[in-house]
Amino acid sequence: MGKQLNFKRFIPDGFIMGILAMILLAYLFPGVGKEGSVVELKVLIRYGIMLLFFFYGLRLNPEKLKNDLRNWKMHLTIQSLTFLFFPVLVLLSYPFFRHSAYFQLWLAVFFLSALPGTVSSCVVMVSIARGNIAGSIFNASISGIIGILLTPLWMGFFLDASTEGFSFMNTILDLVFQILIPLVIGLFLNRFWGAWANRNKRYLSMFDKGVILTIVYRSFSDSFSSGIFSGIPKWTLVVLASAVIALFFIVFGFSKLLSRWLGFNREDQITVIFNGSKKSLVHGSVMASVLFAGSATGSLFLVPIMIYHAFQLFYISMVARKYGKEKR
Repeated sequence: MGKQLNFKRFIPDGFIMGILAMILLAYLFPGVGKEGSVVELKVLIRYGIMLLFFFYGLRLNPEKLKNDLRNWKMHLTIQSLTFLFFPVLVLLSYPFFRHSAYFQLWLAVFFLSALPGTVSSCVVMVSIARGNIAGSIFNASISGIIGILLTPLWMGFFLDASTEGFSFMNTILDLVFQILIPLVIGLFLNRFWGAWANRNKRYLSMFDKGVILTIVYRSFSDSFSSGIFSGIPKWTLVVLASAVIALFFIVFGFSKLLSRWLGFNREDQITVIFNGSKKSLVHGSVMASVLFAGSATGSLFLVPIMIYHAFQLFYISMVARKYGKEKR
Protein backbone atom coordinates (compact mmCIF):
# COMPACT_ATOMS: atom_id res chain seq x y z
CA MET A 1 0.00 0.00 0.00
CA GLY A 2 1.35 3.42 -0.92
CA LYS A 3 1.34 6.33 1.42
CA GLN A 4 -2.05 7.93 1.92
CA LEU A 5 -2.32 11.49 0.73
CA ASN A 6 -2.66 13.88 3.65
CA PHE A 7 -5.19 16.44 2.48
CA LYS A 8 -4.78 18.55 5.64
CA ARG A 9 -1.49 19.91 4.35
CA PHE A 10 -3.39 21.54 1.47
CA ILE A 11 -6.00 23.18 3.72
CA PRO A 12 -5.18 26.87 4.32
CA ASP A 13 -4.30 27.97 7.86
CA GLY A 14 -7.44 29.02 9.78
CA PHE A 15 -5.95 32.41 10.62
CA ILE A 16 -5.22 33.08 6.95
CA MET A 17 -8.81 32.19 6.11
CA GLY A 18 -9.96 34.61 8.80
CA ILE A 19 -7.88 37.39 7.28
CA LEU A 20 -9.34 36.74 3.83
CA ALA A 21 -12.84 36.79 5.37
CA MET A 22 -12.14 40.19 6.99
CA ILE A 23 -10.97 41.60 3.66
CA LEU A 24 -14.12 40.30 1.98
CA LEU A 25 -16.31 41.78 4.74
CA ALA A 26 -14.48 45.11 4.41
CA TYR A 27 -15.20 45.07 0.66
CA LEU A 28 -18.88 44.15 1.05
CA PHE A 29 -19.65 46.16 4.21
CA PRO A 30 -17.14 49.01 4.58
CA GLY A 31 -17.53 51.61 7.30
CA VAL A 32 -18.64 49.43 10.22
CA GLY A 33 -17.32 50.97 13.44
CA LYS A 34 -16.17 54.19 11.78
CA GLU A 35 -15.77 57.45 13.69
CA GLY A 36 -19.07 58.59 15.14
CA SER A 37 -20.42 55.04 15.52
CA VAL A 38 -21.77 53.82 18.85
CA VAL A 39 -18.70 51.58 19.08
CA GLU A 40 -15.64 52.91 17.23
CA LEU A 41 -13.23 50.25 16.00
CA LYS A 42 -10.21 52.51 16.41
CA VAL A 43 -10.92 52.74 20.16
CA LEU A 44 -11.39 48.96 20.48
CA ILE A 45 -8.18 48.38 18.51
CA ARG A 46 -6.18 50.81 20.67
CA TYR A 47 -7.12 49.08 23.92
CA GLY A 48 -6.94 45.66 22.26
CA ILE A 49 -3.31 46.32 21.28
CA MET A 50 -2.47 47.36 24.84
CA LEU A 51 -3.99 44.17 26.25
CA LEU A 52 -2.31 42.06 23.56
CA PHE A 53 1.17 43.22 24.59
CA PHE A 54 0.31 43.12 28.29
CA PHE A 55 -0.53 39.42 27.92
CA TYR A 56 2.60 38.97 25.78
CA GLY A 57 4.68 40.40 28.62
CA LEU A 58 2.95 38.12 31.14
CA ARG A 59 4.08 35.07 29.17
CA LEU A 60 7.72 36.16 29.14
CA ASN A 61 9.88 34.83 31.94
CA PRO A 62 12.61 37.39 32.85
CA GLU A 63 14.85 34.71 34.39
CA LYS A 64 14.73 32.51 31.30
CA LEU A 65 15.47 35.49 29.07
CA LYS A 66 18.51 36.34 31.21
CA ASN A 67 19.81 32.75 31.15
CA ASP A 68 19.43 32.47 27.37
CA LEU A 69 21.75 35.44 26.80
CA ARG A 70 24.74 33.09 26.97
CA ASN A 71 24.34 31.95 23.36
CA TRP A 72 25.05 35.51 22.21
CA LYS A 73 26.63 34.53 18.88
CA MET A 74 23.44 32.85 17.64
CA HIS A 75 21.23 35.66 18.99
CA LEU A 76 23.34 38.34 17.31
CA THR A 77 23.21 36.44 14.01
CA ILE A 78 19.41 36.10 14.08
CA GLN A 79 18.74 39.72 15.04
CA SER A 80 21.22 40.94 12.39
CA LEU A 81 19.39 38.92 9.74
CA THR A 82 16.04 40.29 10.94
CA PHE A 83 16.86 43.97 11.37
CA LEU A 84 19.93 44.55 9.16
CA PHE A 85 20.27 42.08 6.30
CA PHE A 86 16.60 42.02 5.31
CA PRO A 87 16.10 45.85 5.28
CA VAL A 88 19.42 46.45 3.50
CA LEU A 89 18.45 43.85 0.89
CA VAL A 90 15.27 45.79 0.08
CA LEU A 91 17.15 49.11 0.22
CA LEU A 92 19.26 47.99 -2.74
CA SER A 93 16.22 48.50 -4.98
CA TYR A 94 15.41 51.96 -3.56
CA PRO A 95 17.02 53.95 -6.44
CA PHE A 96 14.72 52.21 -8.95
CA PHE A 97 11.52 53.13 -7.08
CA ARG A 98 12.47 56.46 -5.48
CA HIS A 99 10.67 58.65 -8.03
CA SER A 100 8.33 56.06 -9.53
CA ALA A 101 4.56 55.67 -9.23
CA TYR A 102 5.18 52.45 -7.30
CA PHE A 103 7.17 53.99 -4.45
CA GLN A 104 4.31 53.41 -1.99
CA LEU A 105 4.31 49.68 -2.76
CA TRP A 106 8.10 49.57 -2.42
CA LEU A 107 7.71 51.28 0.96
CA ALA A 108 5.20 48.60 1.98
CA VAL A 109 7.80 45.90 1.16
CA PHE A 110 10.43 47.86 3.09
CA PHE A 111 8.04 47.98 6.05
CA LEU A 112 7.86 44.17 5.86
CA SER A 113 11.66 43.96 5.84
CA ALA A 114 11.96 46.11 8.99
CA LEU A 115 9.51 44.07 11.08
CA PRO A 116 10.52 41.73 13.93
CA GLY A 117 10.25 37.97 13.66
CA THR A 118 7.17 35.96 14.50
CA VAL A 119 6.77 34.20 17.84
CA SER A 120 4.42 31.22 18.17
CA SER A 121 4.63 29.68 14.70
CA CYS A 122 8.42 30.00 14.64
CA VAL A 123 8.82 28.18 17.97
CA VAL A 124 6.42 25.45 16.83
CA MET A 125 8.33 24.93 13.57
CA VAL A 126 11.71 24.84 15.34
CA SER A 127 10.27 22.23 17.70
CA ILE A 128 9.04 20.07 14.79
CA ALA A 129 12.45 20.36 13.10
CA ARG A 130 14.20 19.44 16.38
CA GLY A 131 16.13 22.68 16.60
CA ASN A 132 17.17 24.82 19.58
CA ILE A 133 13.74 25.54 21.07
CA ALA A 134 15.01 27.68 23.97
CA GLY A 135 17.05 29.79 21.55
CA SER A 136 14.04 30.19 19.28
CA ILE A 137 11.82 31.34 22.15
CA PHE A 138 14.44 33.85 23.29
CA ASN A 139 15.01 35.33 19.83
CA ALA A 140 11.33 35.47 18.95
CA SER A 141 10.63 37.27 22.23
CA ILE A 142 13.55 39.69 22.13
CA SER A 143 12.91 40.43 18.44
CA GLY A 144 9.47 41.83 19.26
CA ILE A 145 10.95 44.10 21.92
CA ILE A 146 13.77 45.34 19.66
CA GLY A 147 11.30 45.92 16.83
CA ILE A 148 9.34 48.44 18.92
CA LEU A 149 12.32 50.76 18.47
CA LEU A 150 14.04 49.63 15.25
CA THR A 151 11.00 49.27 12.97
CA PRO A 152 9.81 52.90 13.33
CA LEU A 153 13.45 54.02 13.20
CA TRP A 154 13.90 52.35 9.79
CA MET A 155 10.58 53.76 8.56
CA GLY A 156 11.53 57.21 9.85
CA PHE A 157 14.12 57.51 7.07
CA PHE A 158 11.31 57.65 4.51
CA LEU A 159 8.36 59.02 6.43
CA ASP A 160 8.11 62.44 8.01
CA ALA A 161 5.55 64.96 9.14
CA SER A 162 4.69 65.76 5.52
CA THR A 163 3.59 62.17 4.91
CA GLU A 164 -0.14 61.61 5.34
CA GLY A 165 -1.00 60.27 8.78
CA PHE A 166 2.60 60.09 10.01
CA SER A 167 4.37 62.09 12.72
CA PHE A 168 7.59 60.51 13.93
CA MET A 169 7.52 61.81 17.51
CA ASN A 170 3.81 61.11 17.94
CA THR A 171 4.38 57.61 16.55
CA ILE A 172 7.15 56.90 19.06
CA LEU A 173 4.92 58.10 21.89
CA ASP A 174 2.03 55.94 20.62
CA LEU A 175 4.30 52.89 20.45
CA VAL A 176 5.56 53.53 23.97
CA PHE A 177 2.06 53.87 25.43
CA GLN A 178 0.35 51.16 23.38
CA ILE A 179 3.11 48.55 23.23
CA LEU A 180 6.18 49.14 25.40
CA ILE A 181 4.53 50.18 28.69
CA PRO A 182 1.91 47.35 28.67
CA LEU A 183 4.66 44.85 27.77
CA VAL A 184 6.92 46.02 30.62
CA ILE A 185 4.01 45.91 33.08
CA GLY A 186 3.18 42.38 31.95
CA LEU A 187 6.85 41.36 32.25
CA PHE A 188 6.95 42.78 35.80
CA LEU A 189 3.78 40.88 36.77
CA ASN A 190 5.02 37.60 35.29
CA ARG A 191 5.99 36.33 38.75
CA PHE A 192 2.38 36.69 39.91
CA TRP A 193 0.28 35.88 36.83
CA GLY A 194 2.77 34.22 34.48
CA ALA A 195 1.63 30.69 35.32
CA TRP A 196 -2.01 31.67 34.69
CA ALA A 197 -1.06 33.25 31.33
CA ASN A 198 0.81 30.14 30.19
CA ARG A 199 -2.07 27.86 31.25
CA ASN A 200 -4.46 29.96 29.21
CA LYS A 201 -2.16 30.80 26.28
CA ARG A 202 -4.56 29.12 23.85
CA TYR A 203 -7.31 31.57 24.76
CA LEU A 204 -4.91 34.52 24.85
CA SER A 205 -3.74 33.53 21.37
CA MET A 206 -7.36 33.63 20.20
CA PHE A 207 -7.65 37.13 21.66
CA ASP A 208 -4.44 38.18 19.84
CA LYS A 209 -5.82 36.94 16.54
CA GLY A 210 -9.13 38.69 17.16
CA VAL A 211 -7.31 42.01 17.56
CA ILE A 212 -5.36 41.43 14.34
CA LEU A 213 -8.50 40.50 12.39
CA THR A 214 -10.17 43.71 13.62
CA ILE A 215 -7.16 45.74 12.48
CA VAL A 216 -7.26 44.05 9.06
CA TYR A 217 -10.99 44.79 8.66
CA ARG A 218 -10.64 48.46 9.65
CA SER A 219 -7.57 49.06 7.45
CA PHE A 220 -9.15 47.52 4.34
CA SER A 221 -12.52 49.13 5.09
CA ASP A 222 -10.89 52.58 5.01
CA SER A 223 -9.04 51.75 1.80
CA PHE A 224 -12.08 50.36 -0.02
CA SER A 225 -14.13 53.39 1.07
CA SER A 226 -11.53 55.76 -0.36
CA GLY A 227 -10.87 53.71 -3.53
CA ILE A 228 -7.17 53.10 -2.86
CA PHE A 229 -7.07 49.68 -4.58
CA SER A 230 -9.11 50.73 -7.61
CA GLY A 231 -6.05 52.40 -9.13
CA ILE A 232 -3.72 49.41 -8.72
CA PRO A 233 -3.64 46.97 -11.67
CA LYS A 234 -4.02 43.27 -10.82
CA TRP A 235 -0.73 42.42 -12.49
CA THR A 236 1.00 44.78 -10.02
CA LEU A 237 -0.24 42.69 -7.11
CA VAL A 238 1.02 39.54 -8.86
CA VAL A 239 4.47 41.12 -9.26
CA LEU A 240 4.35 42.25 -5.62
CA ALA A 241 3.56 38.72 -4.43
CA SER A 242 6.38 37.29 -6.60
CA ALA A 243 8.85 39.83 -5.22
CA VAL A 244 7.87 39.08 -1.61
CA ILE A 245 8.26 35.32 -2.13
CA ALA A 246 11.62 35.88 -3.86
CA LEU A 247 12.77 37.91 -0.85
CA PHE A 248 11.81 35.04 1.43
CA PHE A 249 13.94 32.56 -0.52
CA ILE A 250 16.93 34.94 -0.62
CA VAL A 251 16.85 35.50 3.15
CA PHE A 252 16.12 31.83 3.85
CA GLY A 253 19.01 30.70 1.62
CA PHE A 254 21.44 33.27 3.02
CA SER A 255 20.48 32.31 6.59
CA LYS A 256 21.31 28.69 5.79
CA LEU A 257 24.70 29.53 4.27
CA LEU A 258 25.60 31.97 7.07
CA SER A 259 24.73 29.54 9.87
CA ARG A 260 26.96 26.87 8.28
CA TRP A 261 29.81 29.32 7.69
CA LEU A 262 29.70 30.44 11.33
CA GLY A 263 29.99 26.82 12.45
CA PHE A 264 26.74 26.45 14.38
CA ASN A 265 25.63 22.95 15.35
CA ARG A 266 22.55 21.40 13.72
CA GLU A 267 20.07 22.65 16.35
CA ASP A 268 21.38 26.23 16.24
CA GLN A 269 21.47 26.18 12.42
CA ILE A 270 17.77 25.32 12.31
CA THR A 271 16.97 28.12 14.76
CA VAL A 272 18.99 30.66 12.77
CA ILE A 273 17.33 29.64 9.50
CA PHE A 274 13.78 29.68 10.86
CA ASN A 275 13.98 32.71 13.18
CA GLY A 276 16.14 34.74 10.82
CA SER A 277 13.79 34.44 7.84
CA LYS A 278 10.39 34.87 9.54
CA LYS A 279 8.39 38.10 9.88
CA SER A 280 5.53 38.75 12.28
CA LEU A 281 2.03 39.48 10.99
CA VAL A 282 1.00 40.37 14.55
CA HIS A 283 3.64 43.08 14.94
CA GLY A 284 3.13 44.18 11.33
CA SER A 285 -0.60 44.72 11.81
CA VAL A 286 -0.15 46.48 15.14
CA MET A 287 2.65 48.75 13.94
CA ALA A 288 0.82 49.61 10.73
CA SER A 289 -2.20 50.67 12.78
CA VAL A 290 0.05 52.97 14.82
CA LEU A 291 2.48 54.21 12.16
CA PHE A 292 -0.25 54.94 9.61
CA ALA A 293 -3.14 55.83 11.90
CA GLY A 294 -5.57 58.06 10.02
CA SER A 295 -4.10 57.16 6.64
CA ALA A 296 -6.35 55.61 3.99
CA THR A 297 -3.29 53.87 2.51
CA GLY A 298 -2.59 51.92 5.71
CA SER A 299 -3.91 48.65 4.30
CA LEU A 300 -1.30 48.76 1.50
CA PHE A 301 1.33 48.17 4.16
CA LEU A 302 -0.46 45.02 5.28
CA VAL A 303 -0.50 43.37 1.84
CA PRO A 304 3.20 42.30 1.64
CA ILE A 305 3.27 41.00 5.22
CA MET A 306 0.06 38.98 4.69
CA ILE A 307 1.54 37.40 1.55
CA TYR A 308 4.83 36.74 3.33
CA HIS A 309 3.12 35.31 6.41
CA ALA A 310 0.98 32.89 4.39
CA PHE A 311 3.93 31.69 2.29
CA GLN A 312 6.33 31.31 5.22
CA LEU A 313 3.79 29.15 7.06
CA PHE A 314 3.34 26.95 3.99
CA TYR A 315 7.04 26.54 3.12
CA ILE A 316 8.59 26.45 6.61
CA SER A 317 6.10 23.77 7.71
CA MET A 318 7.32 21.50 4.89
CA VAL A 319 10.98 22.19 5.70
CA ALA A 320 10.36 21.61 9.43
CA ARG A 321 8.82 18.19 8.76
CA LYS A 322 11.76 17.28 6.50
CA TYR A 323 14.34 18.26 9.15
CA GLY A 324 12.34 16.46 11.84
CA LYS A 325 12.62 13.15 9.96
CA GLU A 326 16.38 13.41 9.45
CA LYS A 327 18.69 11.24 11.55
CA ARG A 328 20.96 13.22 13.82
